[in-house]
Amino acid sequence: MIELRAVHKQFGATRAVDGVSLRIAPGSITALIGASGSGKSTLLRLINRMVELDGGQILLDGQDIRDGPPEALRRRMGYVIQSTGLFPHWTVARNIATVPVLLGWPAAQCAHRVDELLALLGLEPERYRGRYPHQLSGGQQQRVGVARALAARPAVLLMDEPFGALDPVTRQSLQQALAQLQQALGTTIVLVTHDIDEALRLGQRLVLMDQGRVVQAGTPAQLLAQPASPQVSDFLGRATLGQRLLGLRRVAEILRPGEAACGAPLQPGQSLQDALAAFLLRRADRLPVADAQGRPLGAIRFIDLLQDPR
Repeated sequence: MIELRAVHKQFGATRAVDGVSLRIAPGSITALIGASGSGKSTLLRLINRMVELDGGQILLDGQDIRDGPPEALRRRMGYVIQSTGLFPHWTVARNIATVPVLLGWPAAQCAHRVDELLALLGLEPERYRGRYPHQLSGGQQQRVGVARALAARPAVLLMDEPFGALDPVTRQSLQQALAQLQQALGTTIVLVTHDIDEALRLGQRLVLMDQGRVVQAGTPAQLLAQPASPQVSDFLGRATLGQRLLGLRRVAEILRPGEAACGAPLQPGQSLQDALAAFLLRRADRLPVADAQGRPLGAIRFIDLLQDPR
C-alpha cells in the first residue's frame, strides 16, 4: 500500500503538487493522467524520493519513506522512463542484473532471474541475453528496461511515459505484455501517461490531475460514466466517452445464452467496442458468440449495447 497524505511540492512560485492525498492499493495498476505540467511526473518522483516533498507524508506499507536513506527505498522500487537509460557497453543480461548484483545476489541466481524476465517479456533468453542495446529495436530496449526495473523483485514499479516514443503497434504490444506481467507477478504499478487509451487499457484506477491537484480519481468506468465535471469530460474526450466505455466492457456481459444468430462469431472476451464495429460492418441487429474452439455460446443484440450497465 502506498499512501499519500496532503503532499505538497513547490518549485519557486509554482505549486507542482498541491495537497494531494491518495491511496494506491497493492497489486494494482494506477494511472496518473493530466495535461503537461499537471504534477503527475513530480508526484511519481516524490514517491521514490528523486524529489523531496515540502509538506505532507508518503507511506509505503505504513512506513514513512523518509525514515531511511533514499537508496534503500529505491531498491524497493523499480523505475522505468521513456528513454530506457540502458548502459550501452553492457549486455542485455548485465543491464538487467544491475540491481541484483549491487544487492550481492549469487551469479547463478542473477542469471536465472535474467532468463525468467526475458521469457516473461517475450524475448528468447538464448537469443537476447548476450546482445547489446544498439542491437535491439526500440520496443526490445523498452522491454529490457522493464526487466531491469523488475529484476530485484521490487514491491512497486514506477513508470513515467514508458512507451511514449514507440510506434502504435509496438506500444500496444508492450502494453499487453505489461498487463500480463503485472497479473503474473502482482507488482504494484504507478503509471504516468498522457495517452488516455493507454490509461484506460492498463489502469485499474485513474487519477486525473490538474495544477498539482487531484480532479477526480476512480475506476475507468467511473470516470467515463460519471465524470465529476465538464473538465473531466473534456480531458477524456467528451465526444468519445460512450465509445471508450464500450471498450471497457466485454461481450460476455450481454451474452444471451442459447440464442442463435448468423455470421462469423465473436468471442466472449472481446470488447463491446469490437462488437459495435461488427454490428455496423455487417448491418446486423444480432451476432453469434462462440468460445475459442468455435463452440456456440449464444448471441448478442445491438439493442443491448445501449443499456446502462449500472
